[in-house]
Amino acid sequence: MSTSTKSAPWKLRQRIQVTGGEVAADVFGDGPPLVLVHGTPASSYLWRDAVPELARHHTVHVWDLLGFGASRVASGVRPSIAQQARTLAELVAHWGLTAPHLVGHDIGGGVVMRAHLVERVPSAGLALLDAAVIGPWNTPFTEHQQRYAEAYRSMPPHVFADIVEGRLRTATHRPMPEADAAAYLAPWSGAEGRQRWMDQVCAVTFEDTREVVDRLEHVTAPTLVLWGQEDQWLTPAAGERLAAAIPGARFDTAAGAGHFIAEDRPLETAEALVGFFGRHRLPS
Repeated sequence: MSTSTKSAPWKLRQRIQVTGGEVAADVFGDGPPLVLVHGTPASSYLWRDAVPELARHHTVHVWDLLGFGASRVASGVRPSIAQQARTLAELVAHWGLTAPHLVGHDIGGGVVMRAHLVERVPSAGLALLDAAVIGPWNTPFTEHQQRYAEAYRSMPPHVFADIVEGRLRTATHRPMPEADAAAYLAPWSGAEGRQRWMDQVCAVTFEDTREVVDRLEHVTAPTLVLWGQEDQWLTPAAGERLAAAIPGARFDTAAGAGHFIAEDRPLETAEALVGFFGRHRLPS
């Protein structure tokens, strides 16, 4: 399996049929299994510069959430956090993983914790990055879209694109290069992309993580809560509350990183994960 992603454009090579649709996925490296779960409005592209370092130590599994990136939702399926958690459980079974390390960013954190605590996916270690778990975690922008969903759905695509791009650029602390912004925005372009965006916005709710929050005290897997110090979407205080709710969890921050921590500080993010999981590796 390849351990390098920098020499070629980011493109997931696998297509996996799941009950909720078709998932785009890929696998890199060798070692203890690790599954990366991105959040919104990203895709697995978020991890592209962290994967090479992670793949030196782990077999890294990446995927696009249903309705995100190159993955597609089946007709009539809502891409909710609960649905994504069921999909993660299916993928772990498909890959034949017994107790992988699970890493979740943004709503991916809610997906990971719901998969672990509700869908009963075993894990050797958990990492929650700028994670949407303890509510309220919807941003005012998301709440506005949910309240006026039909207005956004009927908005001229070029106007909608301007709004989405402006929002995306607040996800990082460092200015995002044009090529990277374009890659993040590509799945949301045009009238079809606008509808996909709104489908996932309207499907995201704290109700899907409420049950998770009620069970956080029962987490026994080693847990790292890692946050961007400059996160404008979910402040580090939210990370401190999350870490305090999980027995033995470690809380840390990344200097110079916004909400998209792996975009702003990919190597530092990878090193933090490798270091934490390495210290808590189960004996073979």
